[in-house]
Amino acid sequence: MRCIISAVFDVREEKLMDEALALAREAAAAGEVPVGCVIELNGEVIGRGANCTVRNSDPTAHAEMVALREAATKFGDHRLEGARLFVTVEPCLMCLGAILLARIAEVYYGTDEPKFGAVTSRFALAEHERFRKVGFHGGLLANEAKELMAEFFERLRAEGGD
Repeated sequence: MRCIISAVFDVREEKLMDEALALAREAAAAGEVPVGCVIELNGEVIGRGANCTVRNSDPTAHAEMVALREAATKFGDHRLEGARLFVTVEPCLMCLGAILLARIAEVYYGTDEPKFGAVTSRFALAEHERFRKVGFHGGLLANEAKELMAEFFERLRAEGGD
């Protein structure tokens, strides 16, 4: 894998991350950790997801997993070769595993996830030689994603949540 942090992004990539941020805001409004994800293949969005672990009582219902399921169903194949995944927060171990199995070509993420991030933050698996090559690009609209997470957890703490 190769990882590029704070790369230069084009307008199309920013537009796709804007869509992922909108999904993250919807998740926050529903009381979920605000993470959104969009999967694009050949210029078409084939998968969208927002965290829904609480609503679905499903610990695997992360935004990436929801988007991957939708994309695989729409595309008609569990392998999404050539697809690009845009997610507001660095993927965790579970989501990174699914991304690798789906054969996603590139992952663009907004902000780092110091507690569970599996690309560079906590587990730093982006450069592991045993995994297939995936392009990781961190820092796309990072301030917006980071702010959304900070606001959500500040509100949660103020309400007495965990």
